[in-house]
Amino acid sequence: MEMDIRKIQEILPHRFPFLLVDRIVALEEGKAIGVKNVTANEWFFQGHFPGRPIMPGVLILESMAQVGATMMMYMEEFRGCIPYFASLDNVRFRRPVVPGDQLVMEVTLLKMKGRVGKLKGVARVGEHIVAEAELGFSLVREDKGEVS
Repeated sequence: MEMDIRKIQEILPHRFPFLLVDRIVALEEGKAIGVKNVTANEWFFQGHFPGRPIMPGVLILESMAQVGATMMMYMEEFRGCIPYFASLDNVRFRRPVVPGDQLVMEVTLLKMKGRVGKLKGVARVGEHIVAEAELGFSLVREDKGEVS
């Protein structure tokens, strides 16, 4: 299954300037692949860094997390939840991401208990891995503020 930005916005609560996934190109139970087209017009390049724009590593992780959140919140049982980071483990940044790059993020569900889980995320530009991490998360019911 694929999703364009309109479908992603029906699922994720994120909006400009913090919606960091443009398209989901593959979605199946426990696995998703999403794309972020990195342009020179991104707000974060104004200060990171003038004359040598590099996408901040934390925003690469956030992009991966948004792909994972889209995958999880697409499931009926998690609709209406707000995704929260719970942990980051085994984070590695391998190469910089610069304007003109297409960031392709693959996330796989490692484990899930109730509304708390862990994803494995790998971000690539072309054939090169630029970042990878294990992303812990909780899906909080918007109406009750409860985790489980």
